[in-house]
Amino acid sequence: MKIAFLTLGCKLNYAETSTYERGFSANGLEIVPWEEKADVYLINTCSVTERAEKKCRNVIRKMHRTAPEAKIVVTGCYAELRREDLSRIEGVSLVFGAKDKSQVVGRTMAMLRGEEMGSEGSFKQLSMAAEYKEISKETLSAFSTEGRTRSFLKVQDGCNNFCAYCTVPYARGDSRNIPIAEVVSQAEQIAAGGVREIVLTGVNTGDFGRTTGEKFLDLLKRLNDVEGIERYRISSIEPNLITSEIIDWIASGTKFQPHFHIPLQTGSDTLLRRVGRKYSTDFFAERIEYIRSAMDPGRSGGCSAMDPFVFFGIDVIVGLPGETQELFEETYSFLKDRIRPSYIHVFPYSKRPGTVAAQWKDQVRDSVKTERVAILENLCSELHSEFIAKNRGRRSTVLWESDEKNGMMGGYTGNYIRMEKPYDESSVNRIEEIII
Repeated sequence: MKIAFLTLGCKLNYAETSTYERGFSANGLEIVPWEEKADVYLINTCSVTERAEKKCRNVIRKMHRTAPEAKIVVTGCYAELRREDLSRIEGVSLVFGAKDKSQVVGRTMAMLRGEEMGSEGSFKQLSMAAEYKEISKETLSAFSTEGRTRSFLKVQDGCNNFCAYCTVPYARGDSRNIPIAEVVSQAEQIAAGGVREIVLTGVNTGDFGRTTGEKFLDLLKRLNDVEGIERYRISSIEPNLITSEIIDWIASGTKFQPHFHIPLQTGSDTLLRRVGRKYSTDFFAERIEYIRSAMDPGRSGGCSAMDPFVFFGIDVIVGLPGETQELFEETYSFLKDRIRPSYIHVFPYSKRPGTVAAQWKDQVRDSVKTERVAILENLCSELHSEFIAKNRGRRSTVLWESDEKNGMMGGYTGNYIRMEKPYDESSVNRIEEIII
């Protein structure tokens, strides 16, 4: 039998999908591309915005029209929050919420063998609070590979922050982590497969250690010693969790690259307090400046001069309830005049049922959100071009990837600048010194 996978949403979903793939392959199913005819289609869903949920529903309906005889299995955050709604869509055979992740392979195989699943296969929807407690008991170890060069390694799941706009804690449960020894073992498996770079993923990655009492820095140090892995990146880390101790250690000359993805969400202190973020704009700016200073190649003991400028990718939500024009301009000014990141990931606020912010009366019109998204995207283009220009002509290293497009191959520098050159198979999965 053949099975195909489609993953929507974050890198954590990609890591978990790859784990399901390995499980089904071990059970004798043939993994085929999503576009091919299969007996089973597994969709790993996202629920971060209304648009993401709509895309999930559309994909399911389209797949059922295309392959009405196939079994459709749905998992992921949308499956956790709206499992009853999904179970009623024609063609859906199984829905797995967050607490059921360890059962995805076993129960799907049982279905394919025609075995009786009993009440365990029901689509009963619990209250958010009850479901949250159930989810928090489950921690699925997972890692994925992107081509032959990069792997996404899950080290943490869940979140305790409960920001006013966010459903992620309800979809993924309490903050919890995989023990350091297990993470290191998985990194060694990844290295044995020839992969050179690992991206650490989690819902709240820097909160590592909640369930085991271990420290995030100790995890980084143990991973740094894994032979065969030459690069690490931290996919996302809250500003209040990236400590000076962590920064100083990374800057001392480690495998961790000068590339940070840090969620800001809004550059307005008024809105930061209202939605429950755990820092101020002054604190955020201080963290950015500390990292830049620590990783200045001119500083004694600083990181390699081959990547002199740190890449900062910053998440920003526009149109949060109560975001007046004045407060939006505070965000714009903070980004442009104070921190000048390398890239801005801009998201329009999406009202999520069950969250505190969804109940607030001062919602921002969609047309205003669209305008503000465009303004920040233009600023992003300006700042990214500036970052590239500052690096042009400097020495760096690139890990070349396997994909070929129009006779070219690509790869990223340590500080996340995309490079290209004519395709050369001998360069695939090699780290090569270049001039930007």
